[in-house]
Amino acid sequence: MARREAVVDRRTRETEIRLELVLGESEAAPQRTAFTDAEPGIRTGIGFFDHMLASLAKHGDMTLRIDMKGDLHVDGHHTVEDTGIALGQALKQALGDKAGIRRFGSAHVPLDEALSLAVVDVSGRPFLVFEADFGGDCTGGLDNQLVEEFFRAVAVHAGITVHLQCLYGSNDHHRIESLFKAFARALREAVEIDPAATGIPSTKGVL
Repeated sequence: MARREAVVDRRTRETEIRLELVLGESEAAPQRTAFTDAEPGIRTGIGFFDHMLASLAKHGDMTLRIDMKGDLHVDGHHTVEDTGIALGQALKQALGDKAGIRRFGSAHVPLDEALSLAVVDVSGRPFLVFEADFGGDCTGGLDNQLVEEFFRAVAVHAGITVHLQCLYGSNDHHRIESLFKAFARALREAVEIDPAATGIPSTKGVL
């Protein structure tokens, strides 16, 4: 089977990003010294967001490298949304015609007191349902409102249906991280190659 990979270079007046993605190959993170300010290979300028993206890659069984330069002097919106756009474009590119994938995936993932649910359909129809309440405005330099914006950008530009719900939790860090991990696990299942499958997993013949 061909390696499922993609490279996206996206430049606007607000951001510049290069994103490299390989599906089905989770790259072991190199050793880091304590208190470094970035995840290996992932640099967006927002430390907590880098951490969430690294978690997504690890639990989604993918190699992900991101070099983002955004207008953080304004705020984090363009940086987070454009990262989601680039990741969605890379997913769509790497999946090709989607032949042989499982298509559907779901996962419940806890993080201490928080529990999140994610359901994914690699359908060709972009849609996001997002239900999560946060106690504060910001977590580790990431505006909590931008979590939904990130997942919407991924769903729209990958052409996938995503339902995300934080069922409960009291710590915003835990709530957000459980959402990212749940999405990663559901996506991993959905894009996995099913050895028993034949062709495109749709009665229409295309996705």
